[in-house]
Amino acid sequence: MITRVIVLVIDGLGVGAMPDAAEYGDAGSHTLSHLADAVGGLDLPTLEALGLGHITEIKGVRTMGQPEGCFGRLGFLSKGVDSMAG
Repeated sequence: MITRVIVLVIDGLGVGAMPDAAEYGDAGSHTLSHLADAVGGLDLPTLEALGLGHITEIKGVRTMGQPEGCFGRLGFLSKGVDSMAG
């Protein structure tokens, strides 16, 4: 039985471009992956265990066979380039 739930929202982490990114000059955006590439990979054991590797490919972050958490990636329904507009 689950007795506690923690919801972690990391707005603006940068896990890939939205489908309309090119309209705003943001095609190819993927801040976290580009950062990982620049430093030779990231060591994020807690986020890795929670399922970060299932959301997107990041150098140094594995896809866990049995992640300890639930995970997801959200996008905006409205037009806009940032979370204040979306």
